[in-house]
Amino acid sequence: MRKLHASTVYLTMGALMSFANSTMFTTYALYYVSGLGLNPLQLVLVGTALELTILLLEVPTGVVADTYSRRLSVIIGMFIVGIAYVTEGSLPLFGDAMASYAVPLFAGVLLAEVIRGVGETFISGAHQAWITDEIGENNVGQIFLKSNQMNQAAHILGVITSVALSSAALNLPYVFGGIVYLLLALFLWFGMQETNFQRAEREEISSLRHAASTFKEGLHIVRGRPILLALLFVSFFTGAGSEGFDRLWEANFIMSLHFPEIGRFTPAVWFGIISVTAGILCFMTAWIARKRLDTGSPRTVARSMFVFTAIRLGFILAFSFSGSFTLAFVFFLLSCMAGTIAGPMYDTWLNQNVDSRARATVLSMTSQTNALGQSLGGPVVGAVATRYMISSGLALAALMQAPILAVFYKAQKHAKPSGEHALERSNADAHL
Repeated sequence: MRKLHASTVYLTMGALMSFANSTMFTTYALYYVSGLGLNPLQLVLVGTALELTILLLEVPTGVVADTYSRRLSVIIGMFIVGIAYVTEGSLPLFGDAMASYAVPLFAGVLLAEVIRGVGETFISGAHQAWITDEIGENNVGQIFLKSNQMNQAAHILGVITSVALSSAALNLPYVFGGIVYLLLALFLWFGMQETNFQRAEREEISSLRHAASTFKEGLHIVRGRPILLALLFVSFFTGAGSEGFDRLWEANFIMSLHFPEIGRFTPAVWFGIISVTAGILCFMTAWIARKRLDTGSPRTVARSMFVFTAIRLGFILAFSFSGSFTLAFVFFLLSCMAGTIAGPMYDTWLNQNVDSRARATVLSMTSQTNALGQSLGGPVVGAVATRYMISSGLALAALMQAPILAVFYKAQKHAKPSGEHALERSNADAHL
């Protein structure tokens, strides 16, 4: 097979990944709850196993991408992730054999998610670094935008595929998605070229020692900087609450609210409707926000961040205690729409308040802090949902994120006008 142009490979890779992920994750909760019989705590622990694996292996697996080949790193990752998904989807076939050895299906799910986490760390960052090397920094922005458009179309196709496959058997979306990843690895092996990669010098190679020095550097940067400490505070509590909600909102529909019986609408069809509706409404919300909000004004960004985060958490609480499917559906969609604005506003505020030379280190620390929050907060939310009700766990997930409102409220009070902020940032950069 002739090597393809880098942009073609990247766009194809992104679209197929989006298609496979949408196929699996649109109805994954049905498979976990109805097919494998997982309870709320186990649902969250699955996510915890994934997050801990990524947290521990993100830097060590970076050795492959930095030292040997980004192409090789991506291909290895795709292959491992494909194996993990096929394994996870095939668990019902080994149910009797596992039961004879007193091994629960939940153990198989955990193992598959750990394997998936290993693969994800090989892919993470490597594919973006590869395409940037191949086509140049000046051209990569347009490719990212075009890829995002194609991924949205692939996502909708994946939703339809997920509904069709899960209607036949709940495990089929995982098996199918894993096969797509394996075929993608094969496609990349024959079609992906690497012409501009330069290996890191031995002393620059990523390692656990390098990770430790990066963390120390980050601590030195944030020490005595209240705004940077606030960023880590926000990242931790956001992760602590988001993991539980992300893992339990589908279970709330399945186990607590139940789906309306309308014609031949199966639960899989309902999840497809929820996914597509949320996607359309969030797209429209983002389009309106781009037109109406001045993201160049720190004061507007801070105010929007506070207001829409508060609204989002309020709608999550309303969703948690909704007594009917209709109300829960409406409140869930509203929370997604508010998050569509709150998330980008937070990202903008973060970058507006981190000096350019320290940005990479601080962003890396916030990512690690978020993962730590997910690993610690998720099991607590799952335990509460299992011991009491899923609604209680979801409410706790929202309340865990409430402390960040204090930071955002203070941020909007101290935000400066655009001109004054730009001058201050310019002076700060000059002193670095």
